[in-house]
Amino acid sequence: MKKIETLFENDDYIILNKPSGLLSIPDHYANPNNLRDLLSREHKDIFVVHRIDKDTSGCIVYAKNAEAHKHASMAFENHEVSKEYQTIIHGQLSEKSGTVKQKLAPHPSKQNIVVVNNNYGKEAITDYEVVEEFKSYSLVSCKIQTGRMHQIRVHMEYLGHPILCDPFYSASTEFFISSIKRRYNLAKDELNERPILKRLALHAHKLSFKDIKGNTIEAQAELFKDMRASIQQMRKWNS
Repeated sequence: MKKIETLFENDDYIILNKPSGLLSIPDHYANPNNLRDLLSREHKDIFVVHRIDKDTSGCIVYAKNAEAHKHASMAFENHEVSKEYQTIIHGQLSEKSGTVKQKLAPHPSKQNIVVVNNNYGKEAITDYEVVEEFKSYSLVSCKIQTGRMHQIRVHMEYLGHPILCDPFYSASTEFFISSIKRRYNLAKDELNERPILKRLALHAHKLSFKDIKGNTIEAQAELFKDMRASIQQMRKWNS
């Protein structure tokens, strides 16, 4: 496994740029391929402060001691942490910025699926703003005021613009140049064309909170190569 980029580190916290496909914590099968266990090999004590979906990349915080863990966990619980995500969605939003307030609940019969349910769901609030528009897609910044499972994914799908390559809420799980390039020579390349992106196009871009002394802890994670390449191709074939 390639070395994971450290975005910030001091005596209390370490913030990493998590790759897509890597678990934040062990799953039910005690999979050793998770970020917490990888960190535990290098650090005596590692405490899980929060988690992001396996398919999501970007900023994730771990604490190095119990006191720092308690403080950061309370900051997350009390919505005192600024969390900004960047995502590529299908289509173009009619409102270029706004707030989605739709309660979320587990699907009544499908495991690991979340649905909008304003009768029985938990409060979920997502602020969004379009960063850049392309012919059939958009790059969007999302700030979450709450931290529900699949929150941005379900809220974007609720707006009718699911996230690109979302395996649960989108129609396709791979993105190809032939999806956007006019007169793409499928006859020549249909058997050899490789996807530019084949994972959820959601990235935890920025994160900030105050430590126990009141100092601001912040980090920014650059988009991974696959998302950057997808955006570059969308710009190139935007006309």
